[in-house]
Parts: sequence; C-alpha cells; structure tokens
Amino acid sequence: MMSTISSQDAIALEEKYGAHNYHPLPVVLAKGSGVHVWDPEGKRYFDFLSAYSAVNQGHCHPRIIQALTEQAQQLTLTSRAFYSVKLGECEKFIAEFFGYERVLMMNSGAEAVETAIKLARRWGYVKKNIPDQQATIIVASENFHGRTTGIISFSSDPDSTRNFGPYMPGYITIPYNNLQALEEHLSNPAICAFLVEPIQGEAGIKIPDEGYLKKAYELCRKHQVLFIADEVQTGIARTGKLLACNYEDVRPDVLILGKALSGGVLPVSAVLADDEVMLTIKPGEHGSTFGGNPLACAVAIEALSVVRDEKLAANAQLMGDKFRTALSELKARYPQTISAVRGRGLLNAVEILPQEDGRTAWDLCVALKDMGLLAKPTHGHIIRFAPPLVITDEQMAQSLQIIERTLETYTTS
Repeated sequence: MMSTISSQDAIALEEKYGAHNYHPLPVVLAKGSGVHVWDPEGKRYFDFLSAYSAVNQGHCHPRIIQALTEQAQQLTLTSRAFYSVKLGECEKFIAEFFGYERVLMMNSGAEAVETAIKLARRWGYVKKNIPDQQATIIVASENFHGRTTGIISFSSDPDSTRNFGPYMPGYITIPYNNLQALEEHLSNPAICAFLVEPIQGEAGIKIPDEGYLKKAYELCRKHQVLFIADEVQTGIARTGKLLACNYEDVRPDVLILGKALSGGVLPVSAVLADDEVMLTIKPGEHGSTFGGNPLACAVAIEALSVVRDEKLAANAQLMGDKFRTALSELKARYPQTISAVRGRGLLNAVEILPQEDGRTAWDLCVALKDMGLLAKPTHGHIIRFAPPLVITDEQMAQSLQIIERTLETYTTS
C-alpha cells in the first residue's frame, strides 16, 4: 500500500468536499519519482502530462527536494516588508540565466501574466505617452493565459468566460499566426503590447508558421509596442530549447515564466524585463505576500540548475523527435483513429478521431491509464503528451509500447 487511503475513498472525498471545477481522469496519485507516479494501491504509471509541464525535472527531483528541505529549516517567508538573503541571489541567478536586467517574482502563472499586463500598461503610459485609460493590448484567439477575471476578459474559450462577466476592456483579439491582422492593429497609437504564446498549449499544441514570432517581434519594435511572450508552459526546456522563442532568436521585451521554475515543488513564477520596462513600477504599486519568498527562491535556483546541469533541453529535443516519429508511424497504421501528430521537443499533441461507437479521446486516455500511462485530452479530441524531460531512451521505448498496445486494443474493441 502506498497510502492509508484508497483510490475510491480519495475520489469520494474530493467529490463531496471539493469544488467541481475540474474533471480529472479517474486515477488517484499518491507518490511520484522521475517519470513515474503511483496510485494508493501501488500501481505504477508513466506520467505523460507532467502537471501541465510543471514537472519538467521529474517528480521529486532529489536536488530540488534537498534545496526545499534545507531552506525550510532556515526561513520560509518574510514578505517583502523586509529584505531576505535569498531573494537578491535568486533574482540575479534568474536574470543572468535568461539574459535580462530585472526579475519580478510572483507565485502562479496567472499572477505573472497579470503582472506583465500591469507592466505593459504602465510602460505605455509612462514611456509611450498613451492617454490615460486607453492603453490596449493585442492578444491571440484561442489563447490560454490563466483564469483570473482579468485574464478571461480576453479569452475566446466559452468555458472560461460564460457567466463570469462583465469583462475588462482594453484588449483586441486577433487570429493566432496571422501577421497581417497584427500589423493592421499595431498602427493604433494606444497599443502598448502584444501578448502571445510561442506555442498555444491549451489550444492543442498549435505551432505557428516558421518566422511568425520573429516577424511579429520586428513589427512590435517598428511600432514601439512591447512583445510579451507567455512561456509559462513552453519555457524551461520543454520544447527542446530553453525557451520556445529561442527557435527564432526572439528575445521578448517581457518574458513570463512559471510552472517548471520550481520543478513542480511549489508555486513560483517570474516576469523578466529590462530597466526601461521593469522600473516603471514603483514601491507600493504591485506585489505579493508570498512572491519571492526565501523557500521559493532556493527551489527556483536549484530547479533551473538541474535543467542546465542535466541538459534537459537537449534530451527534450532528442526524445521528442523519437516520440513524433513513432506516433507518425502509428498514425499511418491507424488512420481511422489518429488524424494528426504535431509538437516540438516534449510538448506534443495527437488528434483523435471519434469512433463509430461514440468513443472519444477521453476514452482513449482512460484506456491508456489502464495500461499504465497517464495523459489528458483537451478540446475533446486532442491528447497532449508531455512527459518529464528526464525521460530516458528506455523509458520512452516502454511508453511507446504502451501507446501502441493500447491503440491495438482500442481500434479492435
């Protein structure tokens, strides 16, 4: 037994006492290590979701856990009312790691997005001289940047917006991967920023055309508009490079990070920018009690060090290529089940066709779970496959065997 509570009892407790704001796969997790997780009864699974890419370094990475434990015995929280011995060290480490002058640390990815929005607006008023209350941000349709009331104001997902209005003004939504639409709106002098995901994760791992990010960045520079990259999910080696923007040598004016910034140990996020943008916010104008706490700082430094020392970006590139090659072969064998395979590094999507008997991608994920591999559908017909970046060649081969055997059973049943 891995736990004193059974899977059935754990699910029953969540159903009775928790808010029903998620629809989890019917599996309960009690332990994790590397690419594996275990349920309370001791069954082992390959984790091919990685907590939506928060666990890039693998579950309970010993170096990160050690950093957490050592710091937890010294000092966990000061608030920003005082200086701490860890915050400046961590800010310097992150700034130099990604090549920026300043770092503003928060907790969740959504908080970091909200921080970037405030920075962009303040910069627009102070540096671009946009008239008060008119600063506008361009966003892409089908985006996912979080679920705060501010962020959902520019979401095109009805599940995120229905019955949660009124919505905040100040946004223009254009199609993703459409440079013409971007250029048409950039001439508006009230535009302060373009906020975009280098790869749209929640939308189904949508990868823009080659050159899109580079040209979008250049257009923003031309029109004195900040280019903000939300790399909460795509960053920190997930796509085979440290940042997805690195594929086109784009250095965002504002970079948003989260998730794997802590290796999945606790919430840590950060916004990176240079002095011209970051120093427009003055004391008392933005903050968080837990943002940049000593515990988070110690963990973030070690989590990024693991990514660097274990060359996880290179491994993500190598393992991702093997995964897509194998899945493309399975697509050719099962054209009535798989309609598309795409991805970059270890952020991949497989589109699943509905079956004549009504089964969907959800049913295939349940079948994969029964065979020992965990993944989750998005938008009903897309399965996201994103294992921890520490996955080995042998583990990838075992995982692909599970997927192949599951597809064989799924298509013949």
